[in-house]
Amino acid sequence: MEEVKQIQNIIDELNQRPIKEYKKMKIEEISRELRDVMEFEQKSFQKIEELEKKGINPDLTKYAKIVCKNTTEREIAEIQEVYLTKIDKEYLNSK
Repeated sequence: MEEVKQIQNIIDELNQRPIKEYKKMKIEEISRELRDVMEFEQKSFQKIEELEKKGINPDLTKYAKIVCKNTTEREIAEIQEVYLTKIDKEYLNSK
């Protein structure tokens, strides 16, 4: 039962990340956010892998990895879209 709670805590962390309005941010802020999300993803995967090494149910860790991947990839895609749009508007179209 403790296994489920540990996996649930990781999933809760993923789902409780604050939603930010990237369109209102400057390019430098968006870049920092992108790095933060990727770092968060790595740390989450490390936590899951540590649980795997402890012998926690493989189905639970697989599920946690899928949730982690889907959640962070969605956020990364959103950030990248805004980031590239802003770069295009501010740097490429200005020349």
